[in-house]
Amino acid sequence: MTDTPTPVIPVPASTILLLRDGAAGLEVLMTARHEDAGFAAGALVFPGGKVDREDAALVRHARGLEGLDPVEAAFRIAALRETFEESGLLLARRRGAERLLSAAEAGELTAGGADFATLAGGGGIELAADLLLPYGHWITPLDRPKRFDTRFYAAPFVSDQEARHDGREAVESRWCDAAGVVREGEEGRAKLVFATRLNLLRLAASRTVEAALAAARQQPVVTVLPRFIKTPAGVRVVIPAEAGYGGPEIEPIGIVRA
Repeated sequence: MTDTPTPVIPVPASTILLLRDGAAGLEVLMTARHEDAGFAAGALVFPGGKVDREDAALVRHARGLEGLDPVEAAFRIAALRETFEESGLLLARRRGAERLLSAAEAGELTAGGADFATLAGGGGIELAADLLLPYGHWITPLDRPKRFDTRFYAAPFVSDQEARHDGREAVESRWCDAAGVVREGEEGRAKLVFATRLNLLRLAASRTVEAALAAARQQPVVTVLPRFIKTPAGVRVVIPAEAGYGGPEIEPIGIVRA
């Protein structure tokens, strides 16, 4: 009898569905992963990445994390940091202000090349963690050699800051129509991993930022740990029906075997 391998411990990670109202309807920011990336190479994804040990120290520089569990607070800081590092968007405000930093203000702060921690601790801004709305929680299947424990957040973006990719992990940044990106994936014009595709499908049910956020508030976040089963129709992925993605059995389009 073959021993079952011990599952790899998943790495904590965060990602943001950054939303704005475009001319034709709801848009979400997506980045294209570098072809040499260690995970999901070449795929269109939401900005995000691993939680760093230093993220917990930045909680005191954010608005909206008061009284939150420290682990959850660090996930939210990581989401803001990764969005800045991958797309150049600084989700922050001047202290006491209500609007996000403008492009001119963000450009002034970042002109010297300061990293995220330096910007956050500089005393003049507050990280806008209060904008982050829990949207989903996905854990990579047990049999994968690379596993992530990922929190998804939705957040409105009202600023004239322009997204720009870092050229290392992300090689493209663009505002997308969710349903349109799903079609691109189905037609082979874009690569989408499974969780990204399902979150896009869920987002596509809303036509405005307000509607998307309202729908998210009504949907409890249920942890999704996909597993595979064989059915008469072929292999299917089983996820909790109550997670809001149309489970429990879904065709495994976009599964990445990385």
